[in-house]
Amino acid sequence: MDQKIKFHKYQGAGNDFILIDNRDKVLNNISNALVKHLCDRRFGIGADGLMLLQNTNELDFEMVYFNSDGREGSMCGNGGRCIVAFARDLGIIKDKTVFLAVDGEHYATIQREQVKLGMTDVNEIQKDGEAYVLHTGSPHYVTKANNLTQLDVYQQGYAIRNNSTYRQDGINVNFVEKEGAGYFLRTFERGVENETYACGTGATAVAMAMAIEEDLNGPLEIPIRALGGQLYVSFEKNGQRFTNVILKGPANFVYEGFIAISL
Repeated sequence: MDQKIKFHKYQGAGNDFILIDNRDKVLNNISNALVKHLCDRRFGIGADGLMLLQNTNELDFEMVYFNSDGREGSMCGNGGRCIVAFARDLGIIKDKTVFLAVDGEHYATIQREQVKLGMTDVNEIQKDGEAYVLHTGSPHYVTKANNLTQLDVYQQGYAIRNNSTYRQDGINVNFVEKEGAGYFLRTFERGVENETYACGTGATAVAMAMAIEEDLNGPLEIPIRALGGQLYVSFEKNGQRFTNVILKGPANFVYEGFIAISL
């Protein structure tokens, strides 16, 4: 039996997502195969991930996020910013919100296309050789690169994500290069298993790693340019403790439509 489902497409710095208003439980038992089909860029709608906006007690809404490989994912920063814009466009919120995600509560403010999203505090950063390893809602590996525009991010990112250390749980692999007052970032994302145009938790991880690399402390805002647009990460840094973490960047409506799915 086929059912037509309404969807919306949003993108944040080129990180694109399918969003479905699931407050009325139009999708109850979503399967890995269905998510993979919807996210497929040839046979479905096409996206880096799928999000359901659902009701939750006490907070404005719940964000349920799936990677394009079909599995439910960890926190997605750009996805979080896009679902805030979606909630605003649905009339659920106005210019601020507190919502539930897989890693807990998040607050956000929105002004036109710019969304500021509160991210989780980080208290521990490890090293793997010269690289930094940390968890900003999702696990990240951060390594510096030279001539990043020419780097084969897929090949090198795939090799790190699938090495003996990270193969089982996976990790997002970020390559970063100094650029003016900020940094240029390219990311191989687990769950997508390819390079994406931006990664919000990756930008957050890179900003923190580079603050440690340059021994910066206090209140900081660090510009991070991804392939798909400009992001900004701010926080209070005290040693290796990061608090008041905010990811800022654009979140844009792209289009809406209906797709027939088999239930």
